[in-house]
Amino acid sequence: MSSIHYADCPVCKSRQIDPLMTIRDHSVSKENFVIWQCRNCTLRFTQDAPEENEIGRYYQSQEYISHTNTQKGLLNKIYQRVRKITLKQKADFIIKQTQETGSLLDVGAGIGAFASVMKQRGWRVTGVEPDPGARQQSEKLFGERLIPSMEDGNLRNSSFDAISLWHVMEHVHALHEYVEKLKGLLKPEGKLFIAVPNYTAMDADIYKTWWAAYDVPRHLYHFSPLSMQKLLELHGLKLQSTHRMMFDSYYISLLSSKYKKGKPSWIGAGLSGLRSNANALLNKDRCSSLLYVVSKF
Repeated sequence: MSSIHYADCPVCKSRQIDPLMTIRDHSVSKENFVIWQCRNCTLRFTQDAPEENEIGRYYQSQEYISHTNTQKGLLNKIYQRVRKITLKQKADFIIKQTQETGSLLDVGAGIGAFASVMKQRGWRVTGVEPDPGARQQSEKLFGERLIPSMEDGNLRNSSFDAISLWHVMEHVHALHEYVEKLKGLLKPEGKLFIAVPNYTAMDADIYKTWWAAYDVPRHLYHFSPLSMQKLLELHGLKLQSTHRMMFDSYYISLLSSKYKKGKPSWIGAGLSGLRSNANALLNKDRCSSLLYVVSKF
């Protein structure tokens, strides 16, 4: 398997990078990967992750719910119920931040659930999803035809009022080229919505190497607020605001407890999620997942 070995930081290009910890791929391959950290921008990244043309097999699992829509097991059933709530919250949030209707590019659309919700709200939606199995599920479940990549849709520059990436940026191989492409597709007054896990969260401190949001090797990058700010600045983008995604700490804690103990620890994970969210109320930048609202100017 060919892999990517970084000699410098994938975000800021600093050569001040160091190995930090070894993480196991709990959900698919059971292989170990080493996470490194940049001393300059604080990005963490998965060293020697598979190349883009080889990483597909690491997504082939019934455990990878965003691509399979599985309801097997109590944990996944809870995920499905919570998702119905969060889909509405996401739609409401984007409309509040932009306008009542418009054009949306949903990148990493998975099985098309969010694209479907936004269409129901009157938006013109283009969904992008590279995984063929997820695209099939999207058409089957929601009647949504997704395109495999932004290059496949004849997308015009300055054509979208909103572009959403719900836990997508951490998966993108050509990171800087991707951000530039998104910037070009956004209308001058449009908004970019980027949601990513945040390793500075308390639940990451609690679970350490078992923290589920490291999700190696699928997550190539592990962002801190500082590293996200640096990435946006390098592309001339402006961070308008940062928002907590409070449900994520509970799901991530449940999954983390499963990785650590072999089965979910419902009480322990619930308490961990609660502690993490309480801490995030005092310091927003320590929420388990963060949603960044970004503009061109």
